[in-house]
Amino acid sequence: MTRKSWAGLMLFMICITVSARGVYQTNQDFLDEVFSGNIPKSQVIWMKGEVRQSVADILGHSYVGLRIRYWREGQRSAWVLEEIGKTEPITFGLVISKNKLEKVTVLEFRESRGSEIRYPAFTRQFNQAQLTNNELDRHIDGISGATLSVKAMTVVVKLALYLDKVTNQ
Repeated sequence: MTRKSWAGLMLFMICITVSARGVYQTNQDFLDEVFSGNIPKSQVIWMKGEVRQSVADILGHSYVGLRIRYWREGQRSAWVLEEIGKTEPITFGLVISKNKLEKVTVLEFRESRGSEIRYPAFTRQFNQAQLTNNELDRHIDGISGATLSVKAMTVVVKLALYLDKVTNQ
């Protein structure tokens, strides 16, 4: 292989790797879209006691923060949550309405692989998902090469459904 061919191949590989990363929607734009520009005042749920333990059970690890911010208007809530994919956090925007997932969106993806989870063809299978005993009411099909990103999204959907239930009592 010539030096030029080798350099071209390396440049191509770098471009492929970098292309998965990106900010697809800002938190502000997500909230503007969800609440049609009339974003309610944010609220917080504190990570303590039974809530902290349930969150750790859902995530499979302790939650590092002391509180989680959310926005609620009637029976509808919006959450901006992060979970580690393989090595980097993925930021998700989620909307819960009447104890069902209305929408999950990848806001920012920092991994080199697995960004396919952001496409509607994948996220559609979460629509109207509910939580029963801290498990989703349906099987989620994976994506080859994006196993940890799929797991991160699935866990975050469970977490948002749980937190919505706790804050809507």
